[in-house]
Amino acid sequence: MTPNEFDYLRGYLKQQSGLVLTAEKQYLIESRLLPVARKAGLASISALVAKMKEPGQSQLAEAVVEAMTTNESFFFRDKTPFEHFVDTMLPSMLEARARDRRIRIWCAAASTGQEPYSLAMCLKEAEAKLAGWRIEIVGTDLSNEVLDKAKAGVYSQFEVQRGLPINHLLKYFTQNGDTWQISSTLRSMISYRKLNLLESFSSLGQFDIVFCRNVLIYFDNPTKIDILGRISKQMPADGFLVLGAAETVVGLTDAFKPMTDKRGLYRLGGAAAAPARGLATGTTGAAAAPASPFTSRFQVVSSR
Repeated sequence: MTPNEFDYLRGYLKQQSGLVLTAEKQYLIESRLLPVARKAGLASISALVAKMKEPGQSQLAEAVVEAMTTNESFFFRDKTPFEHFVDTMLPSMLEARARDRRIRIWCAAASTGQEPYSLAMCLKEAEAKLAGWRIEIVGTDLSNEVLDKAKAGVYSQFEVQRGLPINHLLKYFTQNGDTWQISSTLRSMISYRKLNLLESFSSLGQFDIVFCRNVLIYFDNPTKIDILGRISKQMPADGFLVLGAAETVVGLTDAFKPMTDKRGLYRLGGAAAAPARGLATGTTGAAAAPASPFTSRFQVVSSR
């Protein structure tokens, strides 16, 4: 791959996905795009670039973007965000949404589904307190390939061993040979759709909780500022934003404020959070759902 070809790919990826690749990331292009080239019957990255420049090669160009923007994921990644979800975000929303009994959650970089399914498992573990509530989870990603895997909910032994508690594996998955499939009940709780974070979010509606983890790190500051600003417009005044451990809003936007002692957790406009009440084991106060049978499945936003 020549310097000019590398610059072309960098420019194309920045324009199409917001991905910023520095000079030392040339190895990443070679490792991820050689398989794409070979699948297209091309012998090299140079041949791939030449083909991309030909008219009518949108499908190939899309495969290039997907290959470069697909990132690994695993269940309950970093653990802390899911603790915040159970101990802080859900108790606050149960109190604030007691009248409407509806919570909407967006996983803005859903990848192969481990993050939204981890949230779904948290919700199922707390189902007694959510009786009669409508919980909607929407997972979006740029890649059709990873979204197809997320919808299927089928994972290898290696994938289910990364972060997933054994009791959750046995409770929510069925083994089929060397793979495990998450239950149809949990699959039905999540609606997946393709979305480029550079595009408008207006069609998604409002979300009480947004997980946008480990994706902003790939963008330059102007793109981060733009994305955070547009996310804030999709949230009510008391919404929660969750970023990855290496990400922050500090120095980028005043729309969100960090929550004290809650790493990676932000409130829109610095709204004060309701005291955590220990969703799984503590008392629920006035916002507690009445004792009644839990609905068999969560209702989800239609995204297809």
